[in-house]
Amino acid sequence: MAHDVASATHGEHEPTTTGLNHRKMLMWAFLGSDCMFFGSLIATYLVYKNRSITGPMPIDVFDIPVTTVSTFVLLMSSMSMVIAYSMLTQNKMKAFRIWLGTTVILGSTFVGFQVFEFRTFANHEVKIDCAHMEDLTVLEQKVAEKCTPGVHHVEEVVPLTPRVNLFGTTFFTLTGFHGAHVTLGVIWLTSILLLSIFRPKMVTPERNLDLDLAALYWHFVDIVWIVIFTVVYLFGVFEGY
Repeated sequence: MAHDVASATHGEHEPTTTGLNHRKMLMWAFLGSDCMFFGSLIATYLVYKNRSITGPMPIDVFDIPVTTVSTFVLLMSSMSMVIAYSMLTQNKMKAFRIWLGTTVILGSTFVGFQVFEFRTFANHEVKIDCAHMEDLTVLEQKVAEKCTPGVHHVEEVVPLTPRVNLFGTTFFTLTGFHGAHVTLGVIWLTSILLLSIFRPKMVTPERNLDLDLAALYWHFVDIVWIVIFTVVYLFGVFEGY
């Protein structure tokens, strides 16, 4: 009897040919295929990096401090996810709901950051002080051509959208698909949270595999974002990469 309870709690063993849970095996297979999917998107981004003829370019639009904050928020959601799973296995349901709700809030905040970023890029504005035109980017130099005698400031909206250049196409495709993954994860975790409140018998320590699978998916999208943040954002604003 004790062995049966332990097996149900950890969700690792069941009478299968492999001795492993089929649902968990399927999740790992899905994450493996998703790794190849994101790998191809990242590789495409790198292949077309710096091949755009017109701007804006990464150095023109990226705001590293803001993206760093959103990255920190997503990483903290992984920590709260671990704590939520731990609380569930210990049958501390109130704490479990609090930490799972925290994960949902942090994930939603990250999506909000991304929507704000996309909107900012689509309305990107270049402002030039004609009296100080040192260390201008290529895009800023182009806008600065409007600095004629008697003109002190120049402003021009130069949006970044998927159709502007190769950078915009590959950037929005890669980060957009990741944002869709995070959004799906938020919906998934929210459904588990609501089930634990309105149908508590469906979310118990003995049925923790449902949360375990969601946690695997959540940690995966967090790890993928670390790669995207490093390759796309950090390498994008430093010359020589």
